[in-house]
Amino acid sequence: MPDSLTLTPIGFIRTGKQVKFQARHQPAEGEEERNVLELSPGCNYEQALQDLAGFDRVWLLWWFHRNKTWRPLVMPPRGPAKRRGVFATRSPHRPNPLGMTPVRLIGVEKRRLILGPCDLVEGTPVFDVKPYVAAYDCFPEAKAGWIGEVDAELSKPARFVVHLSALADIQARWLWEHWEVDFLPRLIELLSRDPSLHRTRRITRRDDRLRLIGCGAWRAVFSVDSERVDVLAIEPGFPMRFLTRPGYEDVPDREAQMAFLERWPEVVA
Repeated sequence: MPDSLTLTPIGFIRTGKQVKFQARHQPAEGEEERNVLELSPGCNYEQALQDLAGFDRVWLLWWFHRNKTWRPLVMPPRGPAKRRGVFATRSPHRPNPLGMTPVRLIGVEKRRLILGPCDLVEGTPVFDVKPYVAAYDCFPEAKAGWIGEVDAELSKPARFVVHLSALADIQARWLWEHWEVDFLPRLIELLSRDPSLHRTRRITRRDDRLRLIGCGAWRAVFSVDSERVDVLAIEPGFPMRFLTRPGYEDVPDREAQMAFLERWPEVVA
């Protein structure tokens, strides 16, 4: 066997999700979502897609292109803050960062696959497409190890009730109305389940009373009292001195963050 193998992407996916926070750890089938896999031209992929339209779902094999290192032990975002062997997880930090996702196939248009909800960020390289065949690919009675235990806990009603302060509500409305930035549903989902400190969920301590949660390009400041979570304010992920510095032009929501800091200059990012 050779020491290395060479793979070439067959195309790239367009999801509009610029940061990992926007891409769920598994596709949310209950949400309305349209994504497009654009296959490369000049490779005769139009013929390769023949007969695929008759399938409801496909497997995507893809590359975690934003990860450069791997870890033998990782902390999954779901469940308690406990490290687990990487091969027992879906973590992107793998020796070979390959991902695989079953996705609903909505349509085939020449070299484009129209897909339903998926967990890929914008521009993810895709190596292969395979039909999903329920008779071979579905084993509903198979044990899921520690994931089954976590899923059982997540199936219970959310323990915490999340409240927005007047300021946080105004800031969230402003972000949506002016910039179409909306991370509140995902934020509330995470905090209602477990607002405890967690590195992978990007929940850290600000001081003895306040905590921070990273929401992609944004952060939320919150406090916890018994089973109540109060989101007190929203902050941009970068201070103005970085946003205006050369080399930071590709920061997600950069213009929105700059406008936010002009609107709320008292915020300290």
